[in-house]
Amino acid sequence: MSAPHPTDPDGHRYAPAVRSAMSVFTQGGDTLALETAAAVRSAAQAVERLRGQGVDGRGVSAGALDVLVRLSSAGAEGLSIGELARAGGVSSRNVTGLVDTLERERLAARGADPQDRRSVRVHLTVAGQDWLAAFREPSRRAMAALFDGCTPQELAQLRHLCLRLVENQQRIERGQ
Repeated sequence: MSAPHPTDPDGHRYAPAVRSAMSVFTQGGDTLALETAAAVRSAAQAVERLRGQGVDGRGVSAGALDVLVRLSSAGAEGLSIGELARAGGVSSRNVTGLVDTLERERLAARGADPQDRRSVRVHLTVAGQDWLAAFREPSRRAMAALFDGCTPQELAQLRHLCLRLVENQQRIERGQ
């Protein structure tokens, strides 16, 4: 286990190696935004590593897990590929591949849309429900351990800031 990060005079953690590298990169300029981006990336990787530990060996990628969770909250009517893509912020082609994988694992199934015969709906199977039930508690424990020491207010603020980053990125992509 690595040592805890040192803190600056305001009591905020930082990574000395990142700060040093960013200082060289900015030629001695302000490094805060770049250090923050590196910290966000490191935190996202930590979450994915923990999440992946629960998924590995179970035949499901993080993307497929997201689809399973969305299907579990969709109810009996399921979701279309387009709805899954919009909800996940990914392409329909990406979701189609994930659903193909989930069907091979018998965790999800495609079925006819009763409202539109040209369309299909994706449903969670009983095996998919069982898989999620088995995954739920280890996942909850892993996330509780990851966020150990964080107050509910800190978690809400972190969520808020991360979603603000996502909104800013989407605005930049739209050219606004």
